[in-house]
Amino acid sequence: MRLAALLLPALALLACSRPKQLYADGAWVRLPAVRTQPGAAYFTLHGGKTDGTLIAVGTDVAIRSELHESMAQGMKPVASVPVPAGSTVAFTPGGRHVMLIDLNPTVKPGGKLTLTFTFADGERILQDAAVLDAGAPAPK
Repeated sequence: MRLAALLLPALALLACSRPKQLYADGAWVRLPAVRTQPGAAYFTLHGGKTDGTLIAVGTDVAIRSELHESMAQGMKPVASVPVPAGSTVAFTPGGRHVMLIDLNPTVKPGGKLTLTFTFADGERILQDAAVLDAGAPAPK
């Protein structure tokens, strides 16, 4: 009984110190002001116990999607984004983002859509994203 009382706190500490798995959170999508233009997806990736490489983010309500990075003279597509172990990689307005091209017109502000994150090692993560109107402020 005493041994169990001593081991329980130690086991709890070990469980807390395990490396976290790769995951995404804070996902949201801004709809375009003109429906024929692309929307944009933003989120935060949290690296797992090993380095990873994001190669695609898609949704079943867009015909196509592209990873992009904003620069001083506009933006450019990127083929992949490194996600180092234990790091945080943010996709934010004015920085990295995902262009959602030819969004289904049924996607409306206040709704949600599911993003599928694909990594070079074949891992996939699904994450719901809140849908905001073109003029709405970014969520906090």
